[in-house]
Amino acid sequence: MRIATVNVNGVRAAQRKGMDDWIAETAADVITMQEVRAPAEFIEAYGESGWSTAQSVSEQKGRNGVAILAKGELTDVLEGAEALGDGATAPTHTGRWVEGTVQSGAGPVRIVSAYVHSGEAGTPKMDDKYAFLDLMTARLEAIRSEYDRAVVMGDFNTAHQNNDIKNWKGNLKSAGFLPEERAYLDRWFGAGWVDVHRADAGDVPGPYTWWSMRGKAFDNDAGWRIDYQIATPEMADGVTYVRVDRAPSYDTRWSDHAPLVVDYALG
Repeated sequence: MRIATVNVNGVRAAQRKGMDDWIAETAADVITMQEVRAPAEFIEAYGESGWSTAQSVSEQKGRNGVAILAKGELTDVLEGAEALGDGATAPTHTGRWVEGTVQSGAGPVRIVSAYVHSGEAGTPKMDDKYAFLDLMTARLEAIRSEYDRAVVMGDFNTAHQNNDIKNWKGNLKSAGFLPEERAYLDRWFGAGWVDVHRADAGDVPGPYTWWSMRGKAFDNDAGWRIDYQIATPEMADGVTYVRVDRAPSYDTRWSDHAPLVVDYALG
């Protein structure tokens, strides 16, 4: 089963820049998207190409939005508060979480597309991020107890360790690399979830998945690794291949993120 995840930075713009060519070439069985930022019909249209679709559209027009495309049937779909609960300080109707089940030869696989807040240190935006991360933590525990095979993926807007950000020394007090944010990932991995990208790459800088559109960040590979596929151990044991589909040049990018593609052998 080939699973890919990418923050598309606006699905309409990504389509105009060539994203659908990537979808065809990648030949994934499951694709999750974040920052769709479009009405539901733009994702539903993939049904005409044989995809099953699920999504959570933000009530804030033109903001956020997450989606799942699957070659097989998607069942038991939950979005937003249906999955996370409606936390008082963390609205879950803003297009940040959708999950569903696909079938494999080894049984059901739970798929989650998540878009975590970016946050802003010292502001209410940071409080919203922590509140969402609390809800996400509780949901991860529930998924782990219910499904042997699950992959939770997307733009977590948090670099876990120094190797996950090129300029880590300059970002020690920045949202996305605060100790309090990184501690959530420590907790998830300590509870058994596997960061399959880091497990495959080993203890090396990157490979990064996001680069600012400003300056020479892309050309200099001054990026952040903030897009993840975290899997249950039963799922992670089947990883056979991991890659970041980094564009060959700045002008061929269709998003400021690069897709993370993982092959899982399920037997």
